Amino acid sequence: MSMTGQHFLTLLDFSAADLLRIIERAIEMKRERREGVDQRRFPGSVLAMVFAKSSTRTRVSFEAGIAQLGGNAMFLSPQDTQLGRGEPIEDSARVISSMVDLVMIRTFGHDIVERFAAHSSVPVINALTDDFHPCQLLADMQTWIERRGAIAGRSVCWVGDGNNMCQSYINAARQFDFSLRIACPPGYEPRRELLEANRDRVELLHDPVQAVRDADLVVTDVWASMGQEDEQAARIERFTPYQVNAELMSHAASDALYLHCLPAHRGEEISADLMDAPDSVIWEEAENRLHAQKALMEALLLTNRGA
Repeated sequence: MSMTGQHFLTLLDFSAADLLRIIERAIEMKRERREGVDQRRFPGSVLAMVFAKSSTRTRVSFEAGIAQLGGNAMFLSPQDTQLGRGEPIEDSARVISSMVDLVMIRTFGHDIVERFAAHSSVPVINALTDDFHPCQLLADMQTWIERRGAIAGRSVCWVGDGNNMCQSYINAARQFDFSLRIACPPGYEPRRELLEANRDRVELLHDPVQAVRDADLVVTDVWASMGQEDEQAARIERFTPYQVNAELMSHAASDALYLHCLPAHRGEEISADLMDAPDSVIWEEAENRLHAQKALMEALLLTNRGA
């Protein structure tokens, strides 16, 4: 499969068609895994995993994923590397990429993954920055497509902080052709230029009930992201009306799904009863990180091979 982008730093690096193909392949790989199909097509491949921010789902899903593809993962924490400290990011990129087949980076500033990718000889995957979380969007879109089919033309509502997930949903609205309403408290909006660039399909509101009305999909995330823990108390006060709960969901479409990228603070941004409801798809969404990223890594490894 020939793809538009060598790196995956945001959803805009690939064409809409490529993104859908990756998700279709993720669904297929999920089925293969259930059926016990051997997926080790890339023996000896090495994924360098550079973590400046801690993680559960990202580490487990990438490490398990590359192992299931027949490769190996190398976990690099800030204590283990000189990235951006004793050595310029550009130099680290040249060295690390000369020894591995893929690099996954989870860090703070988005400029770090951009600078690394600009000097890397192998594909670089953004596994979360302060601005974007595109891997989670692949998993979210996979979850929707498995449950409801095409998302094009549907109505999606983001409720909560205008954070990296919210900004990735703005990119997703463009790439997957859905309309997006964003409900967040004043002062917590996503970046203005992103809203401006997608005015045709993204609407910013401050009233969650109005935003969620007749939505097919409702999405939320924690109110204080990593690095904002000191703002937690102030944020709880501002965000309390933005909790995704049964009452708010009653204003959405009758068959609406709700998603949360996890980890969740039960009783804050989402009610415990929704998290634990028997028809919740949040746990499938979490598992789909594995399958979506495997499909992504397969596509990038094939492209890098010239396949």
